[in-house]
Amino acid sequence: MSATTLTPVTVLTGFLGSGKSTLLNRVLHDTRYADTAVIVNEFGDIPIDHALVRRASENVVVLSGGCVCCRVAGDLVQALRDLHFKRAANEIPAFRRAVIETTGLADPAPLLATLVEMPVVAARYALSGVVTTVDGMHGASELDQHPEAVKQAAVADRLVITKADLADDATLDALEARLAALNPAAARIRARSGDVDASWLFDTGLHRHDGSRPDVTGWLGANEWRSFAQPSSRGPHDERIRSFTWTAEAPVSWDALEAALETVLELRGDRILRLKGLVNVGDKGPLVLHAVQHTLYPPAKLPDWPDNDRRTRLVFITRDLERGAIAPILDSFTSTSSAS
Repeated sequence: MSATTLTPVTVLTGFLGSGKSTLLNRVLHDTRYADTAVIVNEFGDIPIDHALVRRASENVVVLSGGCVCCRVAGDLVQALRDLHFKRAANEIPAFRRAVIETTGLADPAPLLATLVEMPVVAARYALSGVVTTVDGMHGASELDQHPEAVKQAAVADRLVITKADLADDATLDALEARLAALNPAAARIRARSGDVDASWLFDTGLHRHDGSRPDVTGWLGANEWRSFAQPSSRGPHDERIRSFTWTAEAPVSWDALEAALETVLELRGDRILRLKGLVNVGDKGPLVLHAVQHTLYPPAKLPDWPDNDRRTRLVFITRDLERGAIAPILDSFTSTSSAS
């Protein structure tokens, strides 16, 4: 299956009570996204009873607006597989995109890795992006107390600050500054009274349901990570999150860089929350790449460069891992090899 036929997947994460269900309900009631599969942990997470058209199986239901709702039932891979084959057999409406809701306490990194580690999933789905909801009233204390909440914010492509109508401006400003310190490249929005446009869930990354050209420079966020000044008010778990870039001025050999990255991920993958890259391989590129923990996604070739910067740029988001532990490995593999 080619990259253009892969179904884009948005991972919706966020701590308990932060408003994930509100966003999901926006999708279910928005006619623009009727051709969407929503994967939840339990059907009770969203009020589907009044909208149920038919039950395709114990864990898959079809809603009146056209959305397909699937319960994970403990096995995400099986849920994605079932959706694909039911779509192919015309047992459910064809869907063009999928949203996966995580549990509030979930570390998102293993789930992101699942999308590429399992061949049955990787051959049919591709990560589009990560959207994280953060409670506008209690987000700061959750970031203080729960490392999972910090990870959820750190890996996001978009951050939705919910309950903005219930929190004062000073609280919201402080929270937004803290989130910007954790993840300066992520777009942020404040949601008041649960009013969030469902479009914020989609087209957040490289794989888009309509095949339109993605904003690669924005997705990579290398300039934002490099230039952002960290504020002094950071929580205990925030301090464990690191972000840094590695660049190469001249074109690199993809074989050499791939070997270097595989070495890095094998040795340090448990501390790498997310890796994004734009690679100059001479006349064979550019390539975009993405990795989570120990897993490197297959690179995708772009038709042309998204900007005038022709350097190779790798952006690492890590936990308890400094640039000095990674850069020498990349340097040693690529310094003796160049693109031919």
